[in-house]
Amino acid sequence: MNLSACLGIELPIIQAPMAGSQGSLLALAVAQAGGLGSLPAAMLSLPDLRAELGRIKAGTDRPYNVNFFCHDTPTPDARRQSAWQSALAPFYQELAVDPAGVSAGPGRLPFSAEAADVLEEFKPPVVSFHFGLPSAALLARVKQWGAKVLSSATTVDEARWLEAHGADIVIAQGLEAGGHRGHFLSHDLSLQMGTFALLPQVVGAVKVPVVASGGIADAQGVAAALALGASGVQLGTVYLTAHEATTSRVHRAALQSEAARHTALTNLFSGRPARGIVNRLMTSLGPMGGQEVPEFPLATAAIAPLRAKAESLGRGDFSPLWSGQNASACREASAADITRALFGL
Repeated sequence: MNLSACLGIELPIIQAPMAGSQGSLLALAVAQAGGLGSLPAAMLSLPDLRAELGRIKAGTDRPYNVNFFCHDTPTPDARRQSAWQSALAPFYQELAVDPAGVSAGPGRLPFSAEAADVLEEFKPPVVSFHFGLPSAALLARVKQWGAKVLSSATTVDEARWLEAHGADIVIAQGLEAGGHRGHFLSHDLSLQMGTFALLPQVVGAVKVPVVASGGIADAQGVAAALALGASGVQLGTVYLTAHEATTSRVHRAALQSEAARHTALTNLFSGRPARGIVNRLMTSLGPMGGQEVPEFPLATAAIAPLRAKAESLGRGDFSPLWSGQNASACREASAADITRALFGL
């Protein structure tokens, strides 16, 4: 089925939810341009979630998506936390930063009954998940008001699992995609493949519509994905430099520089593999840290003061510069212009 008909949108384009780099403003702009704008909720408190949903409801009558994570909340491991602090100690000393003196900022929270309570007040037409799906009870609550449910698959097995457990649409997330990997059945990254290898296999394995994601940045990429059987495409990196995004200055500059040609999967910034532009922290410690890196999302707290200090100096040495492998279309432009350009409009 065509994604436009399935979701009630004009263009089969989903703006990827990007926690920490956007809010309702970007989601609204994409929705008004005819695509499916997405609001990332994993880093929002319940009052902030309610406020953002209120802004979207007041700003558009078009379909929009709200995204949540489905990870298990880990128990802090004092040994790993201590080892992580020790690994970062030379950087604290260099930047004259007291890690205890800077707020770590909001954490990433999984979808919960409390979040479902807030969501039910607004009944968004589309709800998406990363790292699988929530419990059957929570999923039933989302579906009771008629919401379409999307989730990411990084393998054919994950796509089949999502279909069997209630996903209405599967997002085939290729290895090129920026930000956090959506894997949930296995942590073996060698099982994952590129978008245009994964996409036709997922299309052949499930009956629900499939959305392509990863490495798609322009009209040619969109056309290629549709030709391989995708019902639509999801793009994130190209929207990071939109006027309506909250992407930091150092991140925007990196995306539009030669540095964006070199990305890697790293677990240093959150504790879970995510693709970003290679920077000093990744080079110094190696992109995939060992057992000293706390579990997702606990690694973030110790990085936060380093990131804040470096960014105040105009440097992205300790920032998660999330990016897919194809940032070639990143430019300062309105989200509406970016969306229309994906179809040569």
